[in-house]
Amino acid sequence: MRGKKTLTCLLLILAGIVLGGFVGSLFPDSWLNFGQTFGLSNPLILDLGILSITFGLTIKITIASIIGIVAGIMVYRLL
Repeated sequence: MRGKKTLTCLLLILAGIVLGGFVGSLFPDSWLNFGQTFGLSNPLILDLGILSITFGLTIKITIASIIGIVAGIMVYRLL
């Protein structure tokens, strides 16, 4: 039972991040899209001759995504 609650919470937080990012992209010049981007600016490439692997991760945290996370947690508490 606990695993289902944890999965539900993570899915609601993920949905809040996605919806917050969408709202932030709708208003690119507003305060909702203010935030910080961090991660690997250039991807790390591992070339093994017959296999080439590319690693990269960039995370952009905006005010809208933080609001989305808080809304996801609030919805989870209402369930």
